[in-house]
Amino acid sequence: MSEESVASGPGYLLRFRIADTTAYDALLDRLIADRVASRLSAGDPTLWGPTAEEEAARRLGWIALPRTSRPLVAEILALREDLIARGLDRFVLCGMGGSSLAPEVITTAAGAPLEVLDSSHPDSVRLVVSRDIERTVVIVSSKSGSTVETDSHRRVFAEAFAAAGIDPAERIIIVSDPGSELDRVATADGCRIFRSDPEVGGRYSAHSAFGLVPAGLAGVDIARLLDEGEEVMGALARDDRDNPGLRLGALLGLAASRGIDKLILASAGAVYSGLGDWIEQLIAESTGKQGKGLLPVVVGATDSPNFASSSPDSLLASFGPDFPFTRTGPTSGLGVSIDAGLGAQMQIWEFATAVAGRVLEINPFDQPDVESSKAAARKMLGGEESAPEPRFVEDGIAVHAGDWLPAGVFSVSGAIRALLEQLDPDHGYLAVQAYLDRHTDSSLAAVRAALAARTGRPVTFGWGPRFLHSTGQYHKGGPAAGVYLQVSTEPDADQGIPGRDFSFQDFIVSQAVGDGLVLAEKGRPVLRLHLQDPFGGVPRLRDMLQ
Repeated sequence: MSEESVASGPGYLLRFRIADTTAYDALLDRLIADRVASRLSAGDPTLWGPTAEEEAARRLGWIALPRTSRPLVAEILALREDLIARGLDRFVLCGMGGSSLAPEVITTAAGAPLEVLDSSHPDSVRLVVSRDIERTVVIVSSKSGSTVETDSHRRVFAEAFAAAGIDPAERIIIVSDPGSELDRVATADGCRIFRSDPEVGGRYSAHSAFGLVPAGLAGVDIARLLDEGEEVMGALARDDRDNPGLRLGALLGLAASRGIDKLILASAGAVYSGLGDWIEQLIAESTGKQGKGLLPVVVGATDSPNFASSSPDSLLASFGPDFPFTRTGPTSGLGVSIDAGLGAQMQIWEFATAVAGRVLEINPFDQPDVESSKAAARKMLGGEESAPEPRFVEDGIAVHAGDWLPAGVFSVSGAIRALLEQLDPDHGYLAVQAYLDRHTDSSLAAVRAALAARTGRPVTFGWGPRFLHSTGQYHKGGPAAGVYLQVSTEPDADQGIPGRDFSFQDFIVSQAVGDGLVLAEKGRPVLRLHLQDPFGGVPRLRDMLQ
């Protein structure tokens, strides 16, 4: 294999930049000899060892979804026609993680109108629920059926419909696993239900009802999405060097096993520029455990910091038709460019993630550290834990930090500098976690690039609490190399939750504090800046960080 190589076939083109191919060639030959591709395509649950076999045996339904999901297409399109004929043309998706990321990418790429509510911030919830209720249809998606954020959204929308004289059962559509709590509640309420394949994990569910129902109702050509996924299934099943999933999975696994554990994701002329957010959850939650894994860093375009100027511990990956490594290569010597339709991209990345799990000898289908943050949040809501007092307050910003913060620091800028000084210059990363309204406070996301340029290290930006269902697993289960900047705020106004003894503001604060406590228990430095001004606090902090 040369330094630059290609894997191509119907529906896909992968171009690799690999400075030293010796180890990569050996790994690829071993995967081919072990028939990993054909065994995975046949649903062999033994590929990840005996400890993962039980979980894997009930998590491999995603492999055939581009074919097995075909009957859904006509059902979804018929329902859309009926809804549109009744003047119902506003579609809102309530879901977290795998239940929202894929349909958001799919609909954004197609220019189809879908509003995604994946936040417990009271201002976000109130804004979405208060608009155009008379023409609104709500898709409530939860695999487990017990996701607290999603159940809370359902309750608020049901109350809003009833207050407007509308039967909630006529406007709320459910996507869940059969027999879940949400399935039982929705059945009793008389809601329309799409029951998904229970042998498909949430982050592998793009081609299932979780991806197709919201996208199809919003007007996306979901048959084409399945066509694109099915077109690459033959190549993914072959034990050869042109297998795109095998090639990509080998690169991901080899990089992570050698300490090149940051995956920098950028759009290179792709119409589906948001794909990185979906890949982020897939890779982080699947590989970030047992102190191993790859941290996805979504940077936007290939001229962004962390991609254009990368660190030696970063594998660069672009998606789209452009090849960004023509003149210069990644500092680590490892890069890949993937050009394929969106449905094919998703199938290839899912396959590659499973292959990387085998290389790293971890179970790519569980998420053992996600529950710890949920448990900590429940303790906060139940009064078993109390919110910690700030170390100090400066000009309306309350500063919360652990013992890592030097005693003589009494300014916000000083606390930020102290946090950045905790960064390992060779393997560290900074995670900015914004427990804010990601629509009205979207300008804060610009600090990712500024902080990456300032530190010279990989910087991620996640909206809370959605990242808890994504990179949250890696933060606690992956390599202990991160430092964490949390941003929370007072809302414009709180929002109650029918049938609950806590509000959305109570909930989102408990999520931020709970996750921070779990990270601190694992020895990770966490700085939380709580903005007491719901209007001017975010612009001030943005300017300070930039």
